[in-house]
Amino acid sequence: MKQLKEKAAMIEKIKQDETKTNMAKIDDREILLKYLYDRGDEVLQLAELQYPVQTRVIVKRIVDLIKSREIDSLISGGELLAIFRSVGLRIRVDTNIRIDDHGKFISFGEKLKEGI
Repeated sequence: MKQLKEKAAMIEKIKQDETKTNMAKIDDREILLKYLYDRGDEVLQLAELQYPVQTRVIVKRIVDLIKSREIDSLISGGELLAIFRSVGLRIRVDTNIRIDDHGKFISFGEKLKEGI
């Protein structure tokens, strides 16, 4: 009976540790999201889709720097993208160049075709 109680207590402790670990991951992401602006959330989402394991490690490190107050300013989407690229992760971001043509936005490719 004593062994069963100890085993049950150990299993409960393991479940609590797993819950804390999962909460820490969610908290790290939420903390980072508060510091992102200018499409930063979009870059983070793309990074998580393309490189999930590496992104978790990088997010944890950035949050550690935020918590230690080494990073105290907001992080733009371009800066976050530069961080990922500096460690060798090529995050693919869809970009569109649009030009105002007499009050109507057209793509850069269409504008080039018109000029030909």
